[in-house]
Amino acid sequence: MVSGVERYFQLARCYRDEDLRADRQPEFTQVDIEMSFIEREDIYALIEGLLKRVWKTALNMDIPTPFKRISFEEALNRWGIDKPDTRFGMELVDFTEDFRGSKFGVFGNCVAGGGVVKAMNAKGLAGATQGQIETMTEYAKSFGAKGLAFIKVENGEWKSPIVKFFNEAEKAALTEKLGIEQGDLILFAADQWLNACEILGKIRLYCAEVLKTQGKLVVDPTRFDFLWVIEFPLLGFDREMNRWYSSHHPFTAPVAEDIPFLKTDPKKVRGQHYDIVVNGVELGGGSIRIHQADVQKTIFEELLQISPEETQSRFGYMLEAFKYGAPPHGGIALGFDRLCAILCGTTSIRDVIAFPKTAKGTCMMTSSPSAVTSRQLRDLHIEVKAAKKEA
Repeated sequence: MVSGVERYFQLARCYRDEDLRADRQPEFTQVDIEMSFIEREDIYALIEGLLKRVWKTALNMDIPTPFKRISFEEALNRWGIDKPDTRFGMELVDFTEDFRGSKFGVFGNCVAGGGVVKAMNAKGLAGATQGQIETMTEYAKSFGAKGLAFIKVENGEWKSPIVKFFNEAEKAALTEKLGIEQGDLILFAADQWLNACEILGKIRLYCAEVLKTQGKLVVDPTRFDFLWVIEFPLLGFDREMNRWYSSHHPFTAPVAEDIPFLKTDPKKVRGQHYDIVVNGVELGGGSIRIHQADVQKTIFEELLQISPEETQSRFGYMLEAFKYGAPPHGGIALGFDRLCAILCGTTSIRDVIAFPKTAKGTCMMTSSPSAVTSRQLRDLHIEVKAAKKEA
């Protein structure tokens, strides 16, 4: 776009070193779209029109547009994840103010320390087995929590060792906000905001799978809930490294009105990036790019702490090009394999890839990767060194 190409799209073959899950492969295909002189609204309209036509052509289904738009903060607050499956309930509810000063120390101390208390109602799951509760607890511990607080509503009473610490106002708030009934399982997370949301977000999806197997939660397989997740924070903060990092990538444009906060309050800055989500699956994502040299330099050097010398060495060509008047530009990439898998009604992209890799990253068709000769390494100027064993 900076060199003068106004728009393009490509079917790009991608290679990534990442965990192999049902919807991921080390080798996959993207529909990559980039355009000049556009805004986010142009991207939304284009992709909605594209997906509407694809669903009509492939499934003879009319999907309503425009798609719902949900901010990153709302997605985490309500569903605990930035790619929410909105086809079923069990939404997260905030109880921070209700438990401020609570006699239950875990909640009261968390709120006093700037954290939040959130809860969700897994309706009909009071009969969860010990193994299922342990699985949920492990999810909580994977985010740094010490355990998982819960209440089982059985035989007309709340069964939990934490209930004795609740006063009547706290119990009333839980009953009203969560619609507690016989047979419900109430799950809590008390932590810093992001952690609390993500803990319950992970548990929410697990509970949904358990309820589906029990026939207590029915999700229409022919229903497609499309939505945009927008207004992500431009930056995140790494406490261990004591520095900011890009939540999307360092070339993402900040929302125009937030640019003054880059130097005064970076956490307030929203990025112009967006994800397209359907039924809890991220179909693709993209952003509007920075096209001003001064803004890009500020992010590199003042926020990401890249030295001026490294900035010039790695990105000097781009900053120089920006000085000549780069156009506003942006784009999006859709996961082609994921798109095909959803249209075919399968959860694994291996089912729609001709020669998928195994869990070890090998190709059964070509038996690759295979051993290489010293001559091949020489031709590619690759030197192999044995790793030193630690004492």
